[in-house]
Amino acid sequence: MTKRNWMLIIAALLLACVYVYHFTGWFKPKIIRISYTERPFLSRGPARPGQPTILFGFGGQPYQLSEVEVVPLDAGHINPAAVPVWHLISDSRSAPVEFFRYGQNLRGMKPAVPRSHPEPLKTNVTYRLLVHVGSLKGQCDFQLGGRPPATSPKQ
Repeated sequence: MTKRNWMLIIAALLLACVYVYHFTGWFKPKIIRISYTERPFLSRGPARPGQPTILFGFGGQPYQLSEVEVVPLDAGHINPAAVPVWHLISDSRSAPVEFFRYGQNLRGMKPAVPRSHPEPLKTNVTYRLLVHVGSLKGQCDFQLGGRPPATSPKQ
């Protein structure tokens, strides 16, 4: 092969690499897309007066969760000293879920702190839901009261 042929092969490979990097999703980090809705009713849970139900969903995609955590935000950032208001970890293989509600006991998961219970959510406070599924991560900011949170999730 001549030097010109080698240069054309190298240029074609370089263009192929640029195409794969920019126009495919092979190198983009995988994230979990989470949505939430607030419902004025309580379903199958202990009665908490004035506390609406917050439902989180994954758009019909079931996931086997390994960790679920809800933390309050201070000025759009997580305070490292803040205690999570709800924190579950997988004790074995958790059951795949497409949606769940705040405070729900998910099958195959247990509280990170034994015998702890989810704290009631406060109005006008922005919270962040952090979800882990193996190495995949997802987050969703939400606020009780139907108003959109002051911060938006990074996606």
